[in-house]
This record gives sequence, structure tokens and C-alpha cells, in this order.
Amino acid sequence: LEAHPAIGLRYVDRAEGLGEPDLVILPGTKSTVDDLLWLRQCGLEAAILHLAAKDTPILGVCGGYQILGETLSDPQGVERLGETRGMGLLPCRTLFSPRKTRSRKRATVLAPPFDGAALEGYEIHMGETDTGGAPPFCRFADGEPDGAVQGNVFGTYLHGLFDTGELTGRLAAYLAARKGVDIESCA
Repeated sequence: LEAHPAIGLRYVDRAEGLGEPDLVILPGTKSTVDDLLWLRQCGLEAAILHLAAKDTPILGVCGGYQILGETLSDPQGVERLGETRGMGLLPCRTLFSPRKTRSRKRATVLAPPFDGAALEGYEIHMGETDTGGAPPFCRFADGEPDGAVQGNVFGTYLHGLFDTGELTGRLAAYLAARKGVDIESCA
């Protein structure tokens, strides 16, 4: 994303720094529950929920995807024993387990307005996520669906989804169109 000429990217670590972005991305993490609790404690969760309610697109990748769900359950203490309420922006429930998923993947995005974009990346996560019947974000080359979509909220386990550039271009065009900006004038 940083390499695209029409996209300005910034990292924030407090609610005051978030402002009114065109898109919020919750990245992957090795400490999903602790990072969710940190988002909650520093006010970023409330700010993100406010933006989502105003139709700002939200994208969660891996741990960020898990955080966007309803619950994160950890009966074996893989991260933090017990169950933690998620942000509730996706109807998903994650169950942590000691088994780690690690694999390279090719996929095609199913979620409008990015549908048809080819992706390459990798999965690396603990546990499984029940999507609660939400439409998938993408479909892996082996036919397996991945992620979930609900309105303006998108989640996927696929790291590196912007590396091939196809999704990045579609994302830039989508965000520019939402602002009424000609994407060609941004390059």
C-alpha cells in the first residue's frame, strides 16, 4: 500500500491520531487478545466502531480479522485462557487451538467492490474462525472460502494480500470513487 501513488498510509497508536481516515486496517498480530484489550483501553476500539457506523471501510487481516468478530475463545490457554468479546463488526467466532496453520495461498476476492482481484499470500494463525454465515472475503485456489464480509467490514486470514498489486489498485480506485476523486489525477 505504501508504494501506491494515490494512497497515503499512516500508523496510529492512539485514538486522537486516527482522525477521519478513508479506510482502517487492523493488521495481523501475535497477541490477538492482548492487542484487542489494548485497542479497548486506549480508545481506538470506540473510535473504530464510530468510523464503521459512519460507513468507513474496515479491513482486518489475520489477528485483525479475529478482533473484528464477536468472540475469541481460548479454552486451552493458547493466548489467554477464557473468552473475550470481540469488536462485533463481523458475525464471526474464533476458537484458538495449539495447532498453527501455515501455508502459502493463491486466492480470488469475492467481496464487492474488489471481486475478481487475484491474490497471493500466506496464512499463519492459531485457531479457526466460524464466519457465522457471512459471505467470504475470498476463495483460495483449492476452493476453500476465507474470511468474512459484512457491509463495509472485511476480514481475511491472508497476509500479503496487497503484494500482487491487483487488490491495491482496486482499493485505491474504490477509495477515490468514494471521495469523488479521479484516480488518474492522484498518480
